[in-house]
Amino acid sequence: MRVVAINGSPKKDGNTALALQTVMKELESEGISTELIHIGNKAVRGCLACGRCAETKNGTCAIPDAANEWIAAMFAADGVLLGSPVYYSGINGTMKSFLDRAFCVAGASGRKMRLKVGAAVVAARRSGASTAVDQLNKYFTIAEMLMPCSSYWNIVHGRAPGEAAGDAEGLQIMRVLGRNMAWLMKLVDFGKGHIPPPPMEDRILTSFIR
Repeated sequence: MRVVAINGSPKKDGNTALALQTVMKELESEGISTELIHIGNKAVRGCLACGRCAETKNGTCAIPDAANEWIAAMFAADGVLLGSPVYYSGINGTMKSFLDRAFCVAGASGRKMRLKVGAAVVAARRSGASTAVDQLNKYFTIAEMLMPCSSYWNIVHGRAPGEAAGDAEGLQIMRVLGRNMAWLMKLVDFGKGHIPPPPMEDRILTSFIR
């Protein structure tokens, strides 16, 4: 089994990376391979709402940039780990631009993230972290993904790179999350040979504009 971790922070070795790597270490100790992809220092534009991914259904975004490589990596993985710094009580712009496109493509091309395991972590100096976690989790829930929990909300605190290493509780939360994510992924993998997945219904879109 394999987990792809997406680092949305502009800082390659900042507190977001520290949180992700703490979770990844626990996953690897449970025999699950991991890959860390750093996207936060790249120029990623947002979704154009062009509808091309729904027309082609080929699993790619019409914008020809590196995001398609990252999307493909997520589709090929058994689990996805998302990490973002907190900007004004939300995730940073690069991360949102990428996730809007990735999950639009996923939904338009056969709901490719459905029933995968997904977890999100954030790093903050002080406040706004829980709303950023909620924002990341909404991508999982709309895609019918499975989410492990931890002993508290998935947050580490620190401002300067590496400062979160002093957040003992935050690091414990990451370790527990990693072990719980591994356990859930193993359950899903075991169930594939024993329990059929729930049937997928066609999407119904209701507009209240008359």
